[in-house]
Amino acid sequence: MITRETTIEELVQNHPKSVRFLMEKGIKCLACGEPVWGTIETEAQSKGFSNDEITKMVDELTEYVRDIK
Repeated sequence: MITRETTIEELVQNHPKSVRFLMEKGIKCLACGEPVWGTIETEAQSKGFSNDEITKMVDELTEYVRDIK
């Protein structure tokens, strides 16, 4: 299950194709070949996402990874 508290590293390990989704949202998953530390929520907040936008993004991300399996 993907939540706001899911770490970027965990997300990318479990759902490698999620990188594209996050990049389209302006959230970097990798920096210099290393995974970005932090949760989906903290990374989205650092990009200026509101709480409602984060909730919507997590919902969309959950559907995205479900659809690509």
